[in-house]
Amino acid sequence: MTKRDVLGVLVDSVEYDGAVARIVDAAAARQPFAGAALAVHGVMCAVADPGIRGRVNDLDLVTADGQPVRWALRLLHRDRLADRVYGPELMTRTLDAAAARDLPVFLYGSTPAVLDALADHVRRRHPGVTIAGRAPSRFRAAGAAELDEIAAAIRGSGARLVFVGLGCPRQEVFCHAMRARLDMPLIAVGAAFDYHAGRLRTPPALVQRVGLQWLWRLAAEPRRLWRRYLFANPSFCVLVALQRVGLWRGSPGVEPPAATSIAA
Repeated sequence: MTKRDVLGVLVDSVEYDGAVARIVDAAAARQPFAGAALAVHGVMCAVADPGIRGRVNDLDLVTADGQPVRWALRLLHRDRLADRVYGPELMTRTLDAAAARDLPVFLYGSTPAVLDALADHVRRRHPGVTIAGRAPSRFRAAGAAELDEIAAAIRGSGARLVFVGLGCPRQEVFCHAMRARLDMPLIAVGAAFDYHAGRLRTPPALVQRVGLQWLWRLAAEPRRLWRRYLFANPSFCVLVALQRVGLWRGSPGVEPPAATSIAA
């Protein structure tokens, strides 16, 4: 087992090769599988909301998307991962593996314009990948019947692997709900759709390595993200320090709630 408790949120101590192998092995075996690349914002959403935490902790794979989450794994559990498992890079490596094993992919989420640009990127950078289908977010709640309809469209496309870009925490909740409906992996990859579509500029490697990508994102989208980074990042650091010295403990044993509708 690779699950580690970070503030009550179960994060996998896994690197890129292990994460990609688990995803494509599940795709090749036609197994239900749900995973996500989780940064500080995602962890703190799960800390604050037991319903989100229950779903995240029930996912098959949760990678340390942000450097601070990787550092928390080292501080709390002495796990020395060589790098974080960053959503855009995880998507890139999984696409390469999908091409090598002839696994068609489906792109779900964001807007039609972003999906068009993303599909162009995939065709250019990963010519061996078959894009079986794509569908934009509905930007509203969808009930069970509508989720069944989405699942039927994905199955009918011939896809064997689904990348999901709905924004955190909607994408994690979506992947969890759809796992029971599909015999293939669904992977929430954060802002990967926007990065690969060219809507967001990739920060320099040094900015990523020292854990300041949040500052890069904040500078790019201050109005949308200032609340997230003003409150979530300091709270994460304080709670990790308190967990390390035994003065605070999260609750990882939360049952995922039954949902009548979720954001899709």
